[in-house]
Amino acid sequence: MHGQKKRRKRSLEGAIVFNELRLSWQLLSEPQWTTEHGYMGLRISVRTEDNAHRELILEYPMPGKRTGNGLRQLPQRPQFSVKTIESGVRQAIAAGWVPESRGKAFVFKVF
Repeated sequence: MHGQKKRRKRSLEGAIVFNELRLSWQLLSEPQWTTEHGYMGLRISVRTEDNAHRELILEYPMPGKRTGNGLRQLPQRPQFSVKTIESGVRQAIAAGWVPESRGKAFVFKVF
């Protein structure tokens, strides 16, 4: 690969405290097109800090921007903050996610 730049995966992660529960979050994927699922928006994984309990996957919708010829425009770096993650966690708990439970990942589509 002489003369080419190597692509690096952007890894973003952090920690939040929600109702006296310490949660860690990590960026899973940015908006993209997949042959299996079509357009997928931003996805963030949220777990308890001990990683022994049920994982939450927050799926944000694909941005609706379109190019001049009508195709969807893929954003390069979508903007999100800790407040948007906290809001998604709050909505997921209201929808039935219990952070201290066990089992497969709870996928929640944020709207």
